[in-house]
Amino acid sequence: MNSTIHDSEQEVVLMGEGVTKTFGGLLAVNKVDIALRKSEILGLIGPNGAGKTTLFNMISGTMPMTQGALYYHGKRIAKPQAYKMCSLGIGRTYQICQPFGNLTVLENVMVGSYLRHSKTSHARDAAYQVLKRVGLAEQAKFAGSALTLPQLKRMEVARALATQPDVLLLDEVIAGLNPTEVEKIMTLIREIRAEGMSIIIIEHVMRAMMNLSDRIIVINQGAKIAEGLPEEIVQNEQVIASYLGGMQHA
Repeated sequence: MNSTIHDSEQEVVLMGEGVTKTFGGLLAVNKVDIALRKSEILGLIGPNGAGKTTLFNMISGTMPMTQGALYYHGKRIAKPQAYKMCSLGIGRTYQICQPFGNLTVLENVMVGSYLRHSKTSHARDAAYQVLKRVGLAEQAKFAGSALTLPQLKRMEVARALATQPDVLLLDEVIAGLNPTEVEKIMTLIREIRAEGMSIIIIEHVMRAMMNLSDRIIVINQGAKIAEGLPEEIVQNEQVIASYLGGMQHA
């Protein structure tokens, strides 16, 4: 587990109350409460189809809530929409990396930096600094479609960071990487958090989640079934029965 410990008095930067999503008769996310504290890494785990990415989609404004409320730095957000959430300071990655293949890596990241920099030269400089931060400066002139999977994952993080968020939602940025690459991306995530970022991460790689997360929330069939420190979660009988037996340990 990460050495940073957060108490109940730590500032809450992002909170969801009773977040719910239905698709017709399907209850995808069922009244989930979630609170992210300042400079915390909050892990979000659960079986495939549990509702984790749907919850991310609602928090980031890419999908409307059926019911519930979202608060950012204590202020309720009326009708969360993607552009509004991004402008407020909530950045996210996507599970499937889809670069703009006709743009260079630098130009892909500039798409994010234009949110804060209207002048092209400033957007370019800011994007390049982000590429340096994630270890992709040498690939700046490559086509986005020419990157390896580990590089694509880093570019996905870079595009989110370029919007200058203070909350970062990471959707499976570790999945599919070999052990060496996992260690590198974990180091990057820790470095980002050390700079003051608050992070929620969805991941299926058990070892990474247990080592990265300050707290973990477990979702199963759309509902939150457990929340606690990593060492508490791994001993929770309900979590073990519903999920942990099938998790990746690599």
